[in-house]
Amino acid sequence: MFSVFKKFRDGLKKTAAAALGGLGALFGRRISDADIESIEETLYGADFGLETTEQIVGAIRREYARNKELRGREAAEIGAAVLKDILSGSEAEFARAPDGLPTVVCLVGVNGAGKTTTAAKLAQKFMDCGESVLLGACDTFRAAANEQISVWAKKLGVDIVESRQGADSAAAAWDAWQAAKARGAKWLIIDTAGRLHTKENLMGELAKIRRVLAKNDPTSPHNSVIVLDASLGSNSIEQAKAFNESFGLTSMIVTKLDGTSKGGALAGIYRELKLPIAYVGLGEKAQDLQKFDSAAYAEGVFGLEKNE
Repeated sequence: MFSVFKKFRDGLKKTAAAALGGLGALFGRRISDADIESIEETLYGADFGLETTEQIVGAIRREYARNKELRGREAAEIGAAVLKDILSGSEAEFARAPDGLPTVVCLVGVNGAGKTTTAAKLAQKFMDCGESVLLGACDTFRAAANEQISVWAKKLGVDIVESRQGADSAAAAWDAWQAAKARGAKWLIIDTAGRLHTKENLMGELAKIRRVLAKNDPTSPHNSVIVLDASLGSNSIEQAKAFNESFGLTSMIVTKLDGTSKGGALAGIYRELKLPIAYVGLGEKAQDLQKFDSAAYAEGVFGLEKNE
């Protein structure tokens, strides 16, 4: 467990720096009214949003009113406790297919969110657990998409069903499912084309992929997952809403948390949509894709170390 907390703490350093502002320097001394105002400003800067920021700061103010000896570390502990409460129920577990059928994870999202890399990292995680995986290259729009996912497949030694650029993406999904079933794969990870959530025709293609998969297995796709770029902050909320309406999302994966100071938006997205979080990206390596742990996230955001 300690390694999980350390991974989140290290991966959230930029968000922690933004969220803490001067709070880190206050860990060893008493805080003041001015310090609390500074904390409020820095929480907004980390993209926690109005409601979450007000809850955290309100809890700190109430404790400060009772205890004028309140120190910075204690304020951080209060903030982490509030954040844990806000994120209650946010940890997603992937659903499984009926026995004998592949479990389908369909990744959707806008261009540049990191879907292809996430598909590869998920494949590695499942393989590390001794389970067979097939990658479905259903991004038939982007010229380099097949090449990118093929390189990953070769590197990982995982089966892949490729498609040519311009092919029907739903047909590619059909072929991938048939191959996964024939080969006895436990997991089928489908990488779809990035698309603007405002383009109705492109969103319609996703609906077609869903219908085709359901013809093979009425319970498929078992996991419809939006991949969100953490650096976009609260702007991701509208993306998630649009994809949820057109595709019916079951969870989200938030990438690039290690490279942004806006990791607080994760709480706002969950708060707005109640869409659970399956994994978060805390670095470039395959092992840096971590199952979301709300306690580790809250502790990491406020720069707290877990003593195990």
